[in-house]
Amino acid sequence: MDAAEFRSVPEPARGPSGSLSRKLALRPLLLLTRCGVAILWRRLLDALAAPLRSRAVRAERTAARRRREAELLAAALGDLKGPYAKLGQFASLRYDALAPDARQALARLRDAVPPIPFSEVRALLESELGRPLEQAFSELEAEPLGAASIAQVHRGRLPDGRAVAVKVQYPWLRASLPADLALLRGVLRVVTLGRSGGERRRRLFEEFARGLAEELDFAREARVAAEISRNLADDSGVVVPEVIGSHSSERVLTVSYHAAVPILDRAGLRRIGADPAEVLEILARAYARQVFVDGLFHADPHPGNLFVLEARGAEGPRVLFVDFGLSRRLAPALRREMRLAIFAVLRGDSEAFLAGMERMDMLAPGAREGVRAAVEQMFARVRGEGAAPLALGASRVLALKDEAKRLLEETPGLQLPNDLLLYAKTLSYLFALGSELAPEVDMMKLTVPWLLRFLAEREERESALSAPAAAAAVPAAG
Repeated sequence: MDAAEFRSVPEPARGPSGSLSRKLALRPLLLLTRCGVAILWRRLLDALAAPLRSRAVRAERTAARRRREAELLAAALGDLKGPYAKLGQFASLRYDALAPDARQALARLRDAVPPIPFSEVRALLESELGRPLEQAFSELEAEPLGAASIAQVHRGRLPDGRAVAVKVQYPWLRASLPADLALLRGVLRVVTLGRSGGERRRRLFEEFARGLAEELDFAREARVAAEISRNLADDSGVVVPEVIGSHSSERVLTVSYHAAVPILDRAGLRRIGADPAEVLEILARAYARQVFVDGLFHADPHPGNLFVLEARGAEGPRVLFVDFGLSRRLAPALRREMRLAIFAVLRGDSEAFLAGMERMDMLAPGAREGVRAAVEQMFARVRGEGAAPLALGASRVLALKDEAKRLLEETPGLQLPNDLLLYAKTLSYLFALGSELAPEVDMMKLTVPWLLRFLAEREERESALSAPAAAAAVPAAG
């Protein structure tokens, strides 16, 4: 059985509120059962053949089998969409809980999933907007611009002539969510039975369920997009689509459509006269402002969500942000701890860094010494760079990030807050995107002024930190 076979499980017909099969999670149960049987069968075959193979061959076959298992699971979750695909995406961030091969396969779920038929899109739109489709839109393309885990997007035009993009939630999600989550909780209990860390995994699942409920609320996404648009209103290089309230609801989000090219389309950028270095500067400025100043940020900066408008602005290119479903507002306590952690890194104070991890409940019982060793190893690596941390170039920051990920994978007992992982993932994606878009531009230099502003937001409990010690770690201007 390979990934393609999962597409053969038929999807029952359904209306805007979802079929009984979906509400009872019958199809997901069937699909996940087939996936589990395929994985167990492969493991049984490998176990029977293991005595006949050398140690090296067994290790190679085990690694290959795990990759296939991850691909099978990713295919099943992508086909089921909704909470299943979202759980895969969530798990792909958990460096502290999953092996690299599994995360890599699950990370591909963010790229694309199979779209649903247009007849189902029409039914939901008419139900949500309370009018026939032909009255709501003068045009609506049947072929989606893209399909993701919880929705797909169609290009259209309003009766007044405005071009729009219409994000339509999959019709069954709201009705089937309780059964879907119950099924996933049951699977989690089974797979963690008799294994340590079960309570931590259950806590992570509840965190995932809360985040999913937020992401399924398109009215919330509209509010977040409007707030980020206001926050960045003074930056002429940033464009956030306008929400069309008359054509939006909790399950439909209609926004203004802008002709644009993907941010990594070099031929397209040349065609519209956009300098990649200018584009990267705008992108770095916008994200630094969101993360370090506003505390509310677009947390999904992969190339499919970032574009450059074909129409050039008066002051240069303009970067278009889309899809604000995955966004985060960093809590004041987390921002404070992040600031203290950065100061600890600048001072080379591993004990202060470890104390912050304990305050954020990031260490499992009995894990402190192992985590301490990993933290001290990472601090020694930073010291070995031979430069102040803020003077490191973007390429060195990415290399250190990869080493930090490896330490996370190898250090048991870490319990990382998902908001912190999303923050780290956002910056990691941004630096990687920068190295591909304009490798000659140093992203670190672009973000340091904003980082310094963030560090300057000293609260009363941080006043004991030594300003001279922090200043000594900052590179000289020029």
